[in-house]
Amino acid sequence: MRYTGERLQEIVFPLGGIGTGSLGLAGNGALTDWEIFNRPNKGSINPYSFFAVKATFPDGRAVARVLMGDVTKDLSGTYSKTQYAGFGYGPNTGSMAGFPHFRRVRFDGKFPLATLTFEDENFPAVVKLRAFNPFIPLNADDSSLPAAFFEIGIRSREEGIVYTALLSVSNPFSASRNRAVAIPGATAVRLADAAHGPDEAEYGDLTIAVAHEGGVCQENWYRGSWQDRVTTFWRELEEGELPCRHYDEPGAGDVATVGATETVAAGENAAFRFLIAWNKPNQYNYWSPMKDETGRDVLWKNYYATRFEDSAATVRYALAEWRRLERETTAFARSLHASTLDPSVIDAASASLTVLKSPTVLRLEDGTFYGWEGVHETAGSCEGTCTHVWSYAYALCFLFPTLERSLRDTEFRYDTDRNGRMRFRTLLPLGRTGGDPRPCLDGQMATVIKIYRDWKLTGDSEWLRDNWENVKRILEFAWSPENDHAWDRDRDGVLEGRQHHTLDVEAFGPSSWLEGMYLAALKAASLMAEALGDGEKAGEYRALFEKGYVWTKENLFNGAYFIQRIDVRDRSPLERFCCPEYWNEEKEQIKYQIADGSALDQMLGQWHADITGLGDVFDPEQRRIALQSMMKNNFKPTLRETANMWRVFALNDEGGALICDYPAGCEKPAIPIPYCEECMTGFEYAFAGLLIAEGFIDEGLRVVRAVRGRYDGKKRNPYNEIECGSNYARPMASFALLPICSGFSFDLPSGMIGFAPVTDGDFRCFWSVGSGWGDFLRRGAVDEIAVRSGRLTLASLKLRGRGKLLSVEIDGRPVAFRQKGERIEWPQTTARRSIRLIFAD
Repeated sequence: MRYTGERLQEIVFPLGGIGTGSLGLAGNGALTDWEIFNRPNKGSINPYSFFAVKATFPDGRAVARVLMGDVTKDLSGTYSKTQYAGFGYGPNTGSMAGFPHFRRVRFDGKFPLATLTFEDENFPAVVKLRAFNPFIPLNADDSSLPAAFFEIGIRSREEGIVYTALLSVSNPFSASRNRAVAIPGATAVRLADAAHGPDEAEYGDLTIAVAHEGGVCQENWYRGSWQDRVTTFWRELEEGELPCRHYDEPGAGDVATVGATETVAAGENAAFRFLIAWNKPNQYNYWSPMKDETGRDVLWKNYYATRFEDSAATVRYALAEWRRLERETTAFARSLHASTLDPSVIDAASASLTVLKSPTVLRLEDGTFYGWEGVHETAGSCEGTCTHVWSYAYALCFLFPTLERSLRDTEFRYDTDRNGRMRFRTLLPLGRTGGDPRPCLDGQMATVIKIYRDWKLTGDSEWLRDNWENVKRILEFAWSPENDHAWDRDRDGVLEGRQHHTLDVEAFGPSSWLEGMYLAALKAASLMAEALGDGEKAGEYRALFEKGYVWTKENLFNGAYFIQRIDVRDRSPLERFCCPEYWNEEKEQIKYQIADGSALDQMLGQWHADITGLGDVFDPEQRRIALQSMMKNNFKPTLRETANMWRVFALNDEGGALICDYPAGCEKPAIPIPYCEECMTGFEYAFAGLLIAEGFIDEGLRVVRAVRGRYDGKKRNPYNEIECGSNYARPMASFALLPICSGFSFDLPSGMIGFAPVTDGDFRCFWSVGSGWGDFLRRGAVDEIAVRSGRLTLASLKLRGRGKLLSVEIDGRPVAFRQKGERIEWPQTTARRSIRLIFAD
């Protein structure tokens, strides 16, 4: 997570709140990817928006630097198909690449914090830029602020130097009006849209601020033609005075600057805090417009706009709460990154969290969470918090369970009909009808599993009871006569029929992948039914699970791995379900099937089960054999000899795991499952997690390291794992590596959690449930569950690998306990600081 030299060139670290959009901090310190205008904007810059520092010596000499390092790519310009700009004209002038800057930069990116260190022999100080947006588990609102927080730290090497730190930002709106605003403890300028009113879709405003009263405040750079503006600014900066230039009439592209000055002794430090806040309040469906009766776009507010009147209001809140927000964000970062897990696991899990800070994510007017699958360059990619893609994403449920549960509320209220058919993409505005009518097998079964998981994480049995009729409805749709896809029409626990899934086609006949999802859903539903006292349903679902489990064991395992049971030469399923386009006339085969291939997701249901505590979904011995075969078949240490007909996410001598491999000796369909030669990181992380959960620790880590080796800063952005676009949601499967590696179990309805680390010796790892979060620490004979925030109400604890227990203390007070093997019980107690256990060993 430390990057220098050529490994800086692809880095863009998103800074923004959940559902607010973000701006990017490049590896060299430049501000890029201004994605704060309600849609993606990859590769964009806001010209003349940058930080700068100046050192004035006692003799009056001054040296100024743009706070960034070398620009090392696209030195001939970028392809834009325009004239007098783009390729052939060099880097964009507004990027400030042509101005004095720092020779050496180091980027330390431990999400949610980024720290850049700048050094240059011609500048008399080491300068650090620390950047973040609050990321505080269980506090969704403070993690959803539309602002980027920066602190410039200066450590002087020489005596008596006067240092000035500045932030300049260009007004991005078509007509600009920049005005100084009064904010306690700060110097600030609000950059407003002078062409539109606050209720129009186009309207927006930004506020830039330095936490220093009476600081540098230049409302506007000089207005002129050619390069008059930046020429004047740089001259004024070097000469020592930035006048507070005011214009009454709106302009275009006006730039404002704020800053502060401090004298620093040799060896001492100075710190300057800056904020960039934004307000683009009115959202609308730009990708599939919906008009009202007057022909205007139907608008809704971004959630942050219901909390803050404008960007200046956000700055007031952020400055007033800065110390707390930074302290709580740093506490999470320290907990996450202090883990003793393999560094590649922490790298993967932490970097994937940037998706929640990217334009992939929205928060609707009432705070409901909503997500694209990923983003194109200037638009979202694949709308609707897609149930199958987002079922891989395990970050939100652990870190912000209220937002995760808002998805269940949306899915049941807007996307589920009376028969249990779920639309797998939510349309905006909420309540809109239409969309893809097909039910999606893996997404629908995943919803049942997620209800179980969210209940176990929060202990909210009333929420489960409120949703129980919906859970039964979507599960029983599998055998409903209203299900024209006939998933399990004969109710034998085995999938047949037509099954739409995340690889964007239909499967015909049972495959271990989708069958496993069905079995996991049946098992989860039986356990929920039992807890709710619905014995009839518990028995019904359990019996179906047991039938399907046995059938899978006997029919879907080929001795080496799990397969799909289908005769691709039998055209009858296509005739039954009216899918003539799936027939390959030339080879007389059904297209797009796994058949005898080794699919990377062949035991995905077991991955979910291992995380959520569902137990066996596949036979234990068969799955061990299958995992060994998958490492041999699907994982490729080098892709140089792989023919990939699909998207190229890994290549050359990079390693990765293929979506589906057809080993020697098995028949590969003429046109097999789509994407089969791709390496998609979300699938790879699920595979790695299953390997580790099943005891193949070295193999799982090998897969994780191969993925992160591809995102090394030189070849690809470590903070943007791609699939169907940038900032893709599925890679948040990597966050599940934390509970898997720590052996974290959770059953909050019964007041129990547990830990069973996959490695021996001292151990430390982050944990989180619906009421609190903290660290699990194992040091010698002592285990401690440290509560860093919130509370933890427990009646029991499961700890693997321990002997005789000597004492239990909760918040420093001894507690009477009873030990039953790995399980330790005591009267239900709420811990707000720690649970400490001392063992004889």
